[in-house]
Amino acid sequence: MKEFYFPVRSNTKIHCCQWLPEGKPRGVIQIVHGIAEYAARYDSLAKAFTERGFLVVAEDHMGHGGSISEQIPQGCIAGGWMAAISDTYRLMQMTKEEYPDLPYVIYGHSMGSFMTRTLLYTYPDAGLSGAVISGTGWMPKAVLEAGRAVCAAEGRRLGKNSSSPLVTKLSFGSYNKAFENPRTSVDWLSRSDAEVDKYIADPLLGFDASIGLTREMLGGMLMNENKRNLDKMPKELPVFFVSGDMDPVGGNGKGVRQTFEAFQAAGMRNLQLKLYPGGRHEMHNEINRDELIRDVLDFLEKLAPQPESTGR
Repeated sequence: MKEFYFPVRSNTKIHCCQWLPEGKPRGVIQIVHGIAEYAARYDSLAKAFTERGFLVVAEDHMGHGGSISEQIPQGCIAGGWMAAISDTYRLMQMTKEEYPDLPYVIYGHSMGSFMTRTLLYTYPDAGLSGAVISGTGWMPKAVLEAGRAVCAAEGRRLGKNSSSPLVTKLSFGSYNKAFENPRTSVDWLSRSDAEVDKYIADPLLGFDASIGLTREMLGGMLMNENKRNLDKMPKELPVFFVSGDMDPVGGNGKGVRQTFEAFQAAGMRNLQLKLYPGGRHEMHNEINRDELIRDVLDFLEKLAPQPESTGR
């Protein structure tokens, strides 16, 4: 894994990771990670892609992983939701400049799925070959607006760069309720005890997001559900929705289906959806992760076919 940085606003730098396959890449996959995690955590998934000839890139969103700084502390955001989107797009531009002729696919998970959805209508001419949207959801407008109002009030009380027990509880507090006798507070992530334990043990994972970041994410979700924005997406783009049917972020599949149907209503003509029975939020870290990887690779094969051997 190669690491590098690029400069952004407020005299800060965004940390990036790149995984190279052996030989000439057949395509590029850009991973967009979720809230309270970081790009290198996707090392195992990235290696599964490189083994099939794909080059993989990812950036740590501001306030995450290697993009934590004095200017932007852990869990914080500067410049708002669209600034975070522009960072993801900047990495895409840089990579496409280096590999202009390769099919380019974006893989967004959790908060990264919402960022990916924003990117699709903000940069409809980005030249993407496909998108995988993992662990996404859909919430009623009134709920999102109420959440933003709570964040605004808590931000005035505590400061937008502070975390709030109330905001954290409202955002994530109900996610474990569907699971009987949970072993930990984050059993909703995966049925794999080993993966859950790794998550808990890593200080760069599972931190409480700032009030400001939570408010911005809720605002991004509102934007994503706006029909005018949905209508701007490139209609022929292949999009594959993947989620566990016990993922609380996706309303146990309901919110994923609502998103899928909203894409259909917006005229998107090349959509797929798969809900994995019993799967929780992080399907790439689930006990049946091999099934997910197989399905995603099948999707990628159609977008970036393996070049035929020229050997004798």
